[in-house]
Amino acid sequence: MPRGVPKAGFRMTKNKKATLGLVNKTQELVQPESKFTINQRFQFVGDMVKMLADGDQASVIVTGPGGLGKTYNVIKSLKDSGMKDISLAEEFEIGTRINLKKSFRIIKGYSSPKGLYRLLYENKDGVLVMDDCDSVLKDAVSVSILKAALDSYDKRIISWNADIRDEDLPRCFEFTGRVIFISNMPSIAMDQAIISRSMAVDLSMTAKQKVERMRYLIAQPDFMPDYTINQKNDAVDFLETVCDQAKELTLRSLCQITKIRKNNPRGNWKDLATYVVCG
Repeated sequence: MPRGVPKAGFRMTKNKKATLGLVNKTQELVQPESKFTINQRFQFVGDMVKMLADGDQASVIVTGPGGLGKTYNVIKSLKDSGMKDISLAEEFEIGTRINLKKSFRIIKGYSSPKGLYRLLYENKDGVLVMDDCDSVLKDAVSVSILKAALDSYDKRIISWNADIRDEDLPRCFEFTGRVIFISNMPSIAMDQAIISRSMAVDLSMTAKQKVERMRYLIAQPDFMPDYTINQKNDAVDFLETVCDQAKELTLRSLCQITKIRKNNPRGNWKDLATYVVCG
């Protein structure tokens, strides 16, 4: 009898089922620890996005917990590469010519498979930044569409063979655009066919690495420029002391504590900070 196969008459209890389910789920979602620092991995995001902006890469996947600057880093890297944000197309005057190959559009929230098909068609020459659009990464039909959009063939043809009532949508088209996925999902939980077609970087962090990232950010001149470096340093020092008790440890936490530090210069600012961060 093969190993691992229960003997005849074996009856699995609910507790054993639950335990096995928990083990399997943990095995599926735990990310291996990276040998690269968190700041190196953020730099990798910039490098990958630049490759995509230059047309040398069809897709980039950025994963990791929310509230730690994934979207900001991606958008900054696109703009630094000369890309224009056309997410709010109504801001452009009628007649304005837009170079789609040097433009990007940010899409947030839910999208159905047909909605995804339309998005790809309407942006078939540009860059789509799909921010927290996990529905398209979980739906089998959407994943099939994305496989066609991100394939490595000379021509990437996307087809919709189901009924189309929209007269402005063709049944197939060539996609020459590029896609960036930003997700709180771990990459190991995503469809591996999508991962294999993309460059992926995981920004999962320990509490220590979150503090390390914060120390890097407060040294940047464009991060909370209205606050002094001493105020920001005090905020990070405080978060480092309470990181194990904090309800969440994000850039929002850092901004909140920095503001508390500025507006409560007396020695009791840490009491309010503790209440806000730890409850």
